[in-house]
Amino acid sequence: MPTRLSRSERDAFLSDVRVGVLSVASNDPDRAPVSAPIWYTYSPETGISVMMNRTSRKGVAIDAAKRFSLVVQSESLPYRYVTVEGPVVEIRGTEGITDVLPLAIRYLGEEQGTAYAKGWYEAGAAETDFVYTMKPTKWNTADFTNDLG
Repeated sequence: MPTRLSRSERDAFLSDVRVGVLSVASNDPDRAPVSAPIWYTYSPETGISVMMNRTSRKGVAIDAAKRFSLVVQSESLPYRYVTVEGPVVEIRGTEGITDVLPLAIRYLGEEQGTAYAKGWYEAGAAETDFVYTMKPTKWNTADFTNDLG
C-alpha cells in the first residue's frame, strides 16, 4: 500500500527536475481533455507555472477553463507521484528571454538551455508564449517505496 508524501517531501519532489503532464478540460465538446507533457516550475508560495503559446490547444483550453491539473511522477524505482490541481491565478505575456532562460537551463543544462532560449527568442516565441500560474488547491501524492519491501 503506498504512503502519502509529507508536505516537505511533496515540495521537494515537485522542485526536482521532472517533466509534468498537464491536463485541462477541452473547450471543444467533441474532444477529450487536453493532456501533454510540459516543463514547469514550482514554488510553495507561488504555485505551478508553465509556459506555452496562448493560441495552442493547451493555451486556449486553459484560457477557457481557468484551471488545470498537473501530474508529476518519478520515472524510476521507487515510484512516487504528485498530482495537483487548482485555479489559474495569473496569465501574463513572457518577459522576453528572462522567462524562458531559467526554465530551459533547468531542463537542459547551462549550454543547451542557453542555446534553446536564444533560438526560442529569435523565433519570436516571446511574442506568442504566455506564462500560466496555477495555485494548487487539491493534492494527491503516493510513495510506493514500502511496497517494494
